[in-house]
Amino acid sequence: MTKKKSSYSIEFKTKAASLVLDKNYSIPEACNAMGVGNTAMRRWVKQLESERGGVTPGSKALTSEQQKIQQLEARIKQIEWEKEILKKATALLMSDTMR
Repeated sequence: MTKKKSSYSIEFKTKAASLVLDKNYSIPEACNAMGVGNTAMRRWVKQLESERGGVTPGSKALTSEQQKIQQLEARIKQIEWEKEILKKATALLMSDTMR
């Protein structure tokens, strides 16, 4: 029998981790209060703590600041990709005009 993997919103994860970091709940107390497993809670607490310390996560960010950083990094990557395409197209056009 396979167990269905639960999916939680970013807001839910942030609220759950905040119980531990801001409201002084223990991990087991927060797990019981939010109805989630110990492993997930520990992961969310660790992620929120590191994001508050300024570390941008590899997964979806929990804090709005880190979410904004991830969006900006994605936009930069897109712009750099587009710039490379334009460089190649320009080089191709220039080589055609020189012939």
